[in-house]
Amino acid sequence: MARKFITYFDNEGNDYTDELILAVKDRLENSPQIKRILIASSTGKSALQLYNALDGDIEIINVTHHMGFSAPNESDISDDMIQELERVGIKTYHGSHAFSGAARGVTNKYGGYSPLDVVADTLRMFSHGVKVAAEISIMATDAGLIPVGEEIIAIGGRGHGVDTAVILTPVNAKDLFNLEFHEIIAMPRD
Repeated sequence: MARKFITYFDNEGNDYTDELILAVKDRLENSPQIKRILIASSTGKSALQLYNALDGDIEIINVTHHMGFSAPNESDISDDMIQELERVGIKTYHGSHAFSGAARGVTNKYGGYSPLDVVADTLRMFSHGVKVAAEISIMATDAGLIPVGEEIIAIGGRGHGVDTAVILTPVNAKDLFNLEFHEIIAMPRD
C-alpha cells in the first residue's frame, strides 16, 4: 500500500486553492478507482482552476449556493461562468444546502436548532471544509449527479477558494449516517 500524506494548511478560510489542487492531483495518481470530483465553488472559479490543472479522464461537478443565497432571485455564479464550465464538461448544481435548507428558515424565525445543525457543527469540529465536503456529496447524490457507493473526492472550504479535500463514499440524505469518510487529503490545521 502506498503511503498517504495529509497536507495541512495554517488557517481555514484562506485561499489555498493552488496548493490543494496539487495535493488532489498527487492523490489521484495513486487512486485509479476515483472517477469523480465534487467541488464547492460558489462562483465557479475554483472548479475551472481544478479542471485546468488536472490531466486525465475525471468528471468534475461544481456545487454552488442555491438561488437567493446572497440576495433574492440572484445566483452567486454568473450565466457566463456556467456556460464556460459546461464548455469544458463541468456540470454545475444549484440546490438547497443538505444541512440547513428549509430548516434554517425555521430556526431563523423561531430560534433553537435542528438536528442537522448538530451534524453540521460536529463536522465543523474537523473543519468547515469537511462539513462542506459531506454536504455537497449528499446534495449531488440526491440530485442523481453521482452514484451512491462509489468513492469520490469532495472539495470544500470557507470563504474564498478551497482548503479541504477528502475521499468519501456518498449517500442519499435519507441515509446520512452511512456516509463514509476514507481519507483526508488536505485540510486546515486551525
